[in-house]
Amino acid sequence: MRSALLLLAFFSATAQAAAIERFKTFVQGTQSARADFEQNVSDRAGKPVQQAKGTFVFQRPGKFRWVYAKPVDQVIVGDGERVWIHDRDLNQVTVRKLSRALGSTPAALLAGSAEVEAAFELSEAGMRDGLEWLEAKPREREAGFERVRMGFSASGLQAMELVDHFGQTTRLRFTNLTRNPKVDPAEFRFTPPKGADVLGEK
Repeated sequence: MRSALLLLAFFSATAQAAAIERFKTFVQGTQSARADFEQNVSDRAGKPVQQAKGTFVFQRPGKFRWVYAKPVDQVIVGDGERVWIHDRDLNQVTVRKLSRALGSTPAALLAGSAEVEAAFELSEAGMRDGLEWLEAKPREREAGFERVRMGFSASGLQAMELVDHFGQTTRLRFTNLTRNPKVDPAEFRFTPPKGADVLGEK
């Protein structure tokens, strides 16, 4: 019985090490990436409240472009110094300094530096839906979410799940993910459109 428990503990530890190692390999070996995504948001009771599709591209460290198609119709750009959020329906732009917006946010897991463990506590979250899941909890209390889970297959990152402090869950599924593509620097530049209301830290 004891040997069986020791064997179980060994395989559990191995699985945890493999999940964390897979994530580190993704971070260290992916300097840029491009993909399509589908996003589904549900409330605490599991009721769907929003669906959206879009595309994203990122380049480490701190540069990314996240584009939602309608009905959300929003663009989020990290230019390496600031994060710009443009609501195209309202023609309103919100801007924050990158260090404050990215330091312990889900975007840091994708586009931040390789030293993510300084901002997140990583742990194994088991197998589900054919994917191996890793859980990341922000070390900062001011983060806008409780935890993020990232689902990996043998080919790489496939999904993310974000749970905020209100119990709302955002699920992202990635398709057509290309690692280390050639990226046009212009994708990470943002100029507020003429007539737009610009709010926040300029």
